[in-house]
Amino acid sequence: MILDGKQLSLKIRKQVKEKTLKLIEQYNKKPHLVVILIGENPASQSYVRSKERACIKAGFESTIIKKDVDITESELIDIIENLNNDDNVHGILLQLPIPKHIDEDKVLNLINPSKDVDGFHNINIAKLNKGQEALVPCTPLGITKILEEYSIDPTGKHCVIIGRSQIVGKPMAALMLKRNSTVTICHSKTRDIRDITKQADILIVAIGRAHMVDETFVKPGAVVIDVGINRVDGVLVGDVDFDKVKDIAEYITPVPGGVGPMTIACLLENTLTCYEAIEGKNND
Repeated sequence: MILDGKQLSLKIRKQVKEKTLKLIEQYNKKPHLVVILIGENPASQSYVRSKERACIKAGFESTIIKKDVDITESELIDIIENLNNDDNVHGILLQLPIPKHIDEDKVLNLINPSKDVDGFHNINIAKLNKGQEALVPCTPLGITKILEEYSIDPTGKHCVIIGRSQIVGKPMAALMLKRNSTVTICHSKTRDIRDITKQADILIVAIGRAHMVDETFVKPGAVVIDVGINRVDGVLVGDVDFDKVKDIAEYITPVPGGVGPMTIACLLENTLTCYEAIEGKNND
């Protein structure tokens, strides 16, 4: 069965919009997401445009701060601090990647954790790893919502994640542990990777290599979640070779139309969560 992230994302976005309209009446203020975009990376520009359109459709206020690639670290810090102190800003997103002369970890951790819609601040990461309520990175959050929508219970199942990034692999592991799954993380240095992935009841692939995972990686009846977005000869494809795996897996996400749309839907949810918390506190 194909796990349709596109349809689920539309459902979530509709729910967000309905809730937003009610809260705007209550607080007399729109949720406001600010995205900082540095440089001319075409993929980043495309993502940011998609986020802006989604915000506007949801009834949010959306601001994009565009800066040249030669922006200094101190200039970026000033921008973040001003946004932290602006009561009319509820969510701050620094679009990655950023130039190498800027300390990524440092600037991400300067974002107010209560406005950290990407869930990358150390405080949110620590809360997630402790199983506490936190702002969760949007892609892993979207994957958990797909599993919930299709009544796929991770309890007691072996979840294998290919990829150990802070954006997907590590937070995904924490979320699956919270859902009582047994978790293994594989990466570029893992030996005999197929022997491990073929044990997976749930296989989540976020390695960034087009069609890396074929039928030799997958146990019959597994759930396969493809996080990859790669462009090959002008066509978007995943990290999983969909045609070779779809008849082996019981459930599989397509690319496009699987995890990707869920990431933006969960960004809207996170922004709304920040808005509710901030405005609720301001109106106590």
